[in-house]
Amino acid sequence: MSRIGKAPIAIPAGVTVTVDSNNVVKVKGPKGELSQAVSPDMTVTVADGQVTVTRPSDDREHRAQHGLYRALIHNMVVGVSEGYKKEMELVGVGYRATATGQVLELALGFSHAIYIKFPPEIKVEAKSERNKNPLIILQSDDKQLLGQVCAKIRSLRKPEPYKGKGIKFVGEVIRRKSGKTAGAK
Repeated sequence: MSRIGKAPIAIPAGVTVTVDSNNVVKVKGPKGELSQAVSPDMTVTVADGQVTVTRPSDDREHRAQHGLYRALIHNMVVGVSEGYKKEMELVGVGYRATATGQVLELALGFSHAIYIKFPPEIKVEAKSERNKNPLIILQSDDKQLLGQVCAKIRSLRKPEPYKGKGIKFVGEVIRRKSGKTAGAK
């Protein structure tokens, strides 16, 4: 059995989980509402404050889907009850970030500013304190969407290994390389 797939998901207070006839799981909580279509092979049951996912056989595909759908439902339950938060740091001279509403303006050393418009599910905030790197704080109830948006922001200026300049996650360690050394004669 899949170790992840067989673990039941506890439903916290204030969260409701429903499964309709088309095998679509809907999770509603204080932070929002999410839904996920589940493979018709998998059986999702809600009972006694727990959600369980069961599979029909031990086929390779069923084993893979078992853990996948359990993890997706768990991420939805955590998202609508607690939410997810990612912090990104801009490392580099002159790198700036300003957020106005759902639009983030980035100055990343290019000849132009970069504007990113976020979907309404994501809350964006930019902080810049003196003598500290600017921070971008993203919050959402959808873990998958949040990770995708963070990856898109990071791809604009990935951290480089020589000086460490770029956009990185807070707490991320960049493997540094030594630069050129003077030729010994």
